[in-house]
Amino acid sequence: MNRDEKKDLVDSLRAEFGESTVCIVTHYQGLTVAQMEALRGKVREAGARFRVTKNRITRLALDGTDFEGLSDLFTGPTAIATSADPVAAAKACVDFAKTNDKLVILGASMQGRVLDAEGVGALAKMPSLDELRAQLVGLLTTPAQRVASVTQAPAGQLARVLRAYADANAEGEAA
Repeated sequence: MNRDEKKDLVDSLRAEFGESTVCIVTHYQGLTVAQMEALRGKVREAGARFRVTKNRITRLALDGTDFEGLSDLFTGPTAIATSADPVAAAKACVDFAKTNDKLVILGASMQGRVLDAEGVGALAKMPSLDELRAQLVGLLTTPAQRVASVTQAPAGQLARVLRAYADANAEGEAA
């Protein structure tokens, strides 16, 4: 790899870090190609990105970013997962690591704060942005549904009373 290619790779990584709110560092030693593809697919489904990186180039790309505190983790066979949704990448990596012990989560950084492997696990347990949005919409629509049902209830009761009165009068006239 020549200098220009290295510079392009550093710039590409910096751009990726600029678009992300979380960066998770992992060791992948021992994973087969099929397992790596499965992991990439799972991470991609979550809306994140997973890539194997060169340690030296990644350390250069980390300088001056929110993820600068991760530099010490880049030793050995490392790969990173990045995402704009801080929970998506963590969930995908933690779920994969539960079923495959060859993926080792070293740590992460989120908005300038460095997390250890346990912190990544805790982050993975949180609801994702999409789940939070769905909950918020549910909370906003619930009061409107309650108001509608409360205002309709008296009208429904009145209709039932009138129906019962009408039925009683109809029976009285028939007799």
